[in-house]
Amino acid sequence: MIVYQYTAKDKDGHTVMGTLEGASEQEVMQSLHNKGLIIISIEPAKKRQQSVFSKEKKVKADDLVIFTRQLATMVDAGIPLVHVLGILAEQIEKKGLRGVVSVVRQDIEAGMSFTNALSKHPVVFSDLFINMVRAGETSGMLAEVLDRLAAYMEKSASLARKIRSSLIYPAVVVSMAIIITAFLLIRVVPTFKGIFDILGGNLPFPTQVLIAVSNLFRKYFLLLAGFLIIGGFLLKKYISTERGRYNFDNQKLKMPVLGMLFRKVAVAKFSRTFSTLVKSGVSVLNALEIVSRTSGNKVVEEAVLNCSKSVRDGEPISRPLAKSGVFPPMVCRMISVGEQTGQLEKMLTKIADFYDEQVDVAAAGLTSLIEPLVIAFLGIVIGGIVVALFLPIFKLTELLGR
Repeated sequence: MIVYQYTAKDKDGHTVMGTLEGASEQEVMQSLHNKGLIIISIEPAKKRQQSVFSKEKKVKADDLVIFTRQLATMVDAGIPLVHVLGILAEQIEKKGLRGVVSVVRQDIEAGMSFTNALSKHPVVFSDLFINMVRAGETSGMLAEVLDRLAAYMEKSASLARKIRSSLIYPAVVVSMAIIITAFLLIRVVPTFKGIFDILGGNLPFPTQVLIAVSNLFRKYFLLLAGFLIIGGFLLKKYISTERGRYNFDNQKLKMPVLGMLFRKVAVAKFSRTFSTLVKSGVSVLNALEIVSRTSGNKVVEEAVLNCSKSVRDGEPISRPLAKSGVFPPMVCRMISVGEQTGQLEKMLTKIADFYDEQVDVAAAGLTSLIEPLVIAFLGIVIGGIVVALFLPIFKLTELLGR
């Protein structure tokens, strides 16, 4: 059996892409015809894997944001798409993205639609990007949709930067504290132990405990490092499985302090993506499927996919979202009001704006909360080590004073 990659049109005129397994090309074509699809192109998937596109690397979000914003501005100015892509290909600094844009331009010149040309580069352009461009081409509002897409990507990139910046500081400080503690236990404590052995006498209990911990740490350091590396590798393998990823993401949402931040980020991303897709003309069902794939959290993905199935069966969007327990009641009620009043996009945008602000507040609060905890950790652990080391010296000084 051979896997074939196909591009086709459905009954509504929408472009459909996918893979299908069959004994021959004729068998796959017959299967597609039976599904009511009009075939545009079909080829063995192996060819595509061996093509230049398989070597493409993911483009940085900031570079894609700049490209999309420039593309939207030039298309809105009335410049033909082929000329726009030619101009952008000349001025893009990143070699990878420049090559992709050049290939997309060549495909459009050869008669391919913009959507199909982009869909040949799934590593660079996400499902969200491709489906929004498809909606823009279909509705004749490509410039407006590209502008909306650029705005969405800018907000998403800004949100990601806020989360990273709020977590970098505590991560760096904690890492430095661990390194300093390890250095004290491995290098400094043994030096003091040699001095204490020369002086003789009974050491204070805290100093005895510190020396015992230092001896254990030095003796079993390689074993401990090995356990940590193996444990990290096994955890990574477990998280790469479907069930493992779901359990990991579920625990992230339940964490005492960070859990609330992760939940707010997920709600903000869901609302912003869903609103942008619906506003651009993508059907609700397709929008829900795309949102689930771009959520970045398996728990949210499963909740949205279940919502999509329920909506297909005739239920309103708000009901399955409320049943999932992932989305706050306020979000579900606002979506319900949006459905009833026909202003779903507006409500989703309001939710996204509200939760963007909440993420800002939560990130600032997280930094304020972690800072005293880190200081306390440094004071207790490193300060405790220093005090334990100097206790015998203080004791010796007292004896000499007498």
